[in-house]
Amino acid sequence: MSAGKSVRLFLADGTPGGLLTAEIMNWTGHVVAAPRSDLGGLLKRPEAGRTGIYILLGDDPDSMGGSLAYIGEGDDVSKRLYQHSRSEDQGGKDFWERAIVLTSKDANLTKAHARYLESRLISLAQNAKRARLVNGTAPTPLPLPESDISDMEYFIAQAKIALPVLGVNLFRNTMTVSDTPNDPVEGNPSSQPSVSPLFEMRLKKDGIVATAHEVDGEFTVLEGSLARPSWIGVEDGYRRLRDKLERDGTLVPAADGRLAVFTRSQVFASPTAASAVVSGRNSNGRVEWKLQSTGLTYGSWQNQAIEKDLGGHES
Repeated sequence: MSAGKSVRLFLADGTPGGLLTAEIMNWTGHVVAAPRSDLGGLLKRPEAGRTGIYILLGDDPDSMGGSLAYIGEGDDVSKRLYQHSRSEDQGGKDFWERAIVLTSKDANLTKAHARYLESRLISLAQNAKRARLVNGTAPTPLPLPESDISDMEYFIAQAKIALPVLGVNLFRNTMTVSDTPNDPVEGNPSSQPSVSPLFEMRLKKDGIVATAHEVDGEFTVLEGSLARPSWIGVEDGYRRLRDKLERDGTLVPAADGRLAVFTRSQVFASPTAASAVVSGRNSNGRVEWKLQSTGLTYGSWQNQAIEKDLGGHES
């Protein structure tokens, strides 16, 4: 079981949609988030004047995660944010509506540290594919001593815990536990993801077999899973989701041309969304997905886990 974490949130202006900060006990990092409408308040904060990383977020209806993002660094983050607040014709960026600033409470981050963090975070975001990045390729980080690299990887691991609490899932990947030991960020035992047993969905008549895990509460269909070659159901939101997956290359025709195949693991909002995309029509994912080992449906497995937890509390 993963070790618990305490994330402290502070609503600076008393409203959930305004400027807020996030901290983790015994972590020197500090996160500040604000809507673009409150950029003035963010720029006045002392954290914004430090060396650090910033993330700009906006809406992107055409991407799977629905977000457009830019990741940057600066010796004085406030100056970079001010530049980006200008219009496009003045060298700024129009797309973003929210800014996230990551700095260190002890002000020990250097330019080299910030360059390293920027490079690593861009790579993580590209691998996670949760948003469309405005950045091109990840810049080459400045060389760091081995001890500093270890410190920066710990900084990233903690940031990956704090940011989703703020609704920023840019760096959450779809890797399972067996994939994580070689990743220096995920290698921290306290940040190992919670992964369910393997689920399977079969449409025997069509020769379709898809597999999935629930990773950290997200239902994830695994790379190599098969799906119906096209949508055959009624027009609805799941049809639009299926179209997006086809456009971004997540679902492509299989080698035999009869079916579609997932080219990468894909996170879905629910097992029902996943089963609809696989079957090409509306379906009940709580029934369609079954444990590969026992045939127990996802819904029954979930209820069984609840009963087990409640029984443990009562004993």
